[in-house]
Amino acid sequence: MVNITSLLSELDRIPTHQVFGKVAAVQGLLIEVSGVQNNLSVGDRCNVIARDNRKVVCEVVGFRSGRALVMPFGALEGIGLGCRAEIADAAPAIHPDDSWLGRVISAMGKPIDGGGPLAIGPVAYPIKAAPPPAHTRKRIGSKLDLGIRALNTFTTSCHGQRMGIFAGSGVGKSTVLSMMARYTNADVTVVGLVGERSREAREFIEDDLGPEGLARSVVIVATSDEPPLNRRQAAYLTMAVAEYFRDQGKNVLCLMDSVTRFAMAQREISLSAGEPPAAKGYTPTVFAELPKLLERAGPGKRKSGNITGLFTVLVEGDDHNEPISDAVRGILDGHIVLERPIAERGRYPAMNILRSISRTMPGCNTDEQNALITRARKFISSYEDMAELIRLGAYRRGTNPEVDEAIYYYPRIEEFLRQGKEDHTDLDTCYKLLAEVLKPQSVAAEVAAEGASPQRAAPAGAGPRPVGVRVRPPVR
Repeated sequence: MVNITSLLSELDRIPTHQVFGKVAAVQGLLIEVSGVQNNLSVGDRCNVIARDNRKVVCEVVGFRSGRALVMPFGALEGIGLGCRAEIADAAPAIHPDDSWLGRVISAMGKPIDGGGPLAIGPVAYPIKAAPPPAHTRKRIGSKLDLGIRALNTFTTSCHGQRMGIFAGSGVGKSTVLSMMARYTNADVTVVGLVGERSREAREFIEDDLGPEGLARSVVIVATSDEPPLNRRQAAYLTMAVAEYFRDQGKNVLCLMDSVTRFAMAQREISLSAGEPPAAKGYTPTVFAELPKLLERAGPGKRKSGNITGLFTVLVEGDDHNEPISDAVRGILDGHIVLERPIAERGRYPAMNILRSISRTMPGCNTDEQNALITRARKFISSYEDMAELIRLGAYRRGTNPEVDEAIYYYPRIEEFLRQGKEDHTDLDTCYKLLAEVLKPQSVAAEVAAEGASPQRAAPAGAGPRPVGVRVRPPVR
């Protein structure tokens, strides 16, 4: 039901007159419009009327030779020379409402779940909004329970923190996002699927997110076949919806998959407008837009809530130093690295503990918790340093007590990190389980027993095998 306030606000936005121009040229993804260049600026909207009277919403991306360069949010079919281009009445904005929870909407703010029209809220939220000034923001809040053991313990997140999930394709980013959306203790979850595969979008909503997760979520979807403006706007719309719930005083978990596809969409737009490419084909505008998008997440003002942002980064070619990964890592408050070799050996989430870090974690943990995490990291590091020698049998138990401890605890830590999609572990339980795994044991007895076994015994007269020496197979 539309209330009187929202109805009046809609009436106020009705223009008193209309300005229009004509399509002068069409090249690639761009439409050149003449006659209205003095009434437009970059970022404004106009509607091009196609031959079949279809209204195509476009955005101004630049100017050239006295003409406005606009890019459509829809298909170019039916647009030709002389088509009418009408200037839109107002800046792009949405009117969110609490009833949007449980809904799936498009990048244009339209419902796509068959659940009827969306309610119109009384306050307009611009699609492209500036982040809150730094001096007005609160400090990072208390811990946020994400329901995943590896993340809760080794990369603990706080309300208002921004984290990146870096991984190649098919390593489990979407599954990790769905687990967080389903098991988090945040008040509201806003999920942005930017450039998602059409098939996987519905599977994510119905299977991964499920009815329980969807009930307290708003999902924004722009599939990979949509124009680049739609894919870029899906990211902006995700942040605008999150800002609405933040202003209601709620702790919002904002999940976006993925920032890389947002950057790719911006690259397509910039290259079409004639901007020269820079690193790996990405234009300077891409690196200027990334902080504007990501900084919108974070702590709110003193009387508002927080937006905790977790953004996936699709690492191209499994190169974690490619331009987008490098830029995003420098903006966010931490990074979670998912690696293909870990996924290939069947441990999910495929998180590399040593390469993942949360910049706020030491300050939000107790001394006992930090000591526990440091001890576990030490065992993982010691084992990984000697992993090749251990696999080759070139390391003999009893040579180095620290390595012996790492060999004992490493498989137990790996089992702690392994977690199914339907498994949920809260924060307190995570620390209790890890403390039980790292409970001090007498490793010397096990080492002595294994050293006496026939499989581990050294050949007669061979003497102790030095650490770090590879054993070459006999030449035949």
